[in-house]
Amino acid sequence: MPSREVIAKELAEIFKLVAHPDRIRIIEELAKEEQDVNTLASALSLPGTRVSQHLSKLRAYRFVEERRDGRHHYYHLTHPEIAQWIVDGVEFIEKRANGVSDREIRTARQLWSTS
Repeated sequence: MPSREVIAKELAEIFKLVAHPDRIRIIEELAKEEQDVNTLASALSLPGTRVSQHLSKLRAYRFVEERRDGRHHYYHLTHPEIAQWIVDGVEFIEKRANGVSDREIRTARQLWSTS
């Protein structure tokens, strides 16, 4: 298989994994610091079970790693640069501007740029 096909396939897998809004938000939260499920769930206003399911998928693809400290499980990004890819993607949203306000774009960029 030519190298471009191999790379395209790998990129497609990455895009498929981060194609869920909750996982994008989890990645951006983890870009700030290591966190546990409850902290992530609270920060994102999501049920803990849903956050756990997304973390499980991200862990399966080695996007996050888990660190145990007693009964607590903390998660961190294995490759923090993925969070910057997402922030860079905001530029494409600005150019499309279909249903996304300037305020929403500024807010997302502001929140995620502090990562």
